[in-house]
Amino acid sequence: MKIIDAHIHFSTNSPHFDQIAVAAGYENTTQGLQKNFADAGVCHGIVMGNRSLYPEDHKYPDFLHYCIGLDGSVLATVNPKEALALVEENLKRDSCVGIKLYPGYSPYYLNDPMYAPFYQLAEQFQKPVAVHMGATATSGARLKYSHPLTMDDVAAAHPKVSFVMCHLGNPWIVDAVAVLDKNPNVAADLSGILEGKQDMERFLKEKEGYLSHIRTWLQYAESYDRLLYGTDWPLANEIDTVAFAKAIIPEKYWEQVFYKNARKIYSLGDC
Repeated sequence: MKIIDAHIHFSTNSPHFDQIAVAAGYENTTQGLQKNFADAGVCHGIVMGNRSLYPEDHKYPDFLHYCIGLDGSVLATVNPKEALALVEENLKRDSCVGIKLYPGYSPYYLNDPMYAPFYQLAEQFQKPVAVHMGATATSGARLKYSHPLTMDDVAAAHPKVSFVMCHLGNPWIVDAVAVLDKNPNVAADLSGILEGKQDMERFLKEKEGYLSHIRTWLQYAESYDRLLYGTDWPLANEIDTVAFAKAIIPEKYWEQVFYKNARKIYSLGDC
């Protein structure tokens, strides 16, 4: 079975990413990522951009595409008109498959007027908007901005834009599934739920209540055609995350979740 990792980060020479990669069992290098992918049978990945908005800063190995990221530091330092023009330049590239937003880390709701021109660009180029939803990795962030219900408003207001709810809005699984179920233009990825290297036999046993909760609500929505596999690499080990995804997704939907949905939503070729 082919697998696309629809949510990774790729910043080599970063002490922070170096540390968390080691905790997940790999090195934060191109070779380390290739080994991570090869170990689990992953043929392609999508980088959630954490670099500048300048296209020349987004050069990746040929087994990766990227979403151009609008994080808090970019929003605070780049003139809005310049930011819009640079995002458009990225979206014109075949290697750029979408936009990534970081509410929670950025103190803005998704329906803030500042985002409206970027949604218009996403509609124009027919590329999705991936959005950090759910818990944050830093205590300085603000959870009220990253609650999955905030996506309902913009999904309803922009029905021609495809949105990807990252991390399934964890831990607000029920709210995330409600948004997914209601809005046909919303998808969700399963990234960032695991962290580090796990003893998966022990994890699956001890966390069965948690897994059952996720499994139950995914079954409620039956939106397996809009679920994407992802890890948030280097945060999580690829083999572990594959096992986690298989534990919550019925086998008959594996090909969709692990491969076909990412190809469709991010307009990727075969790999």
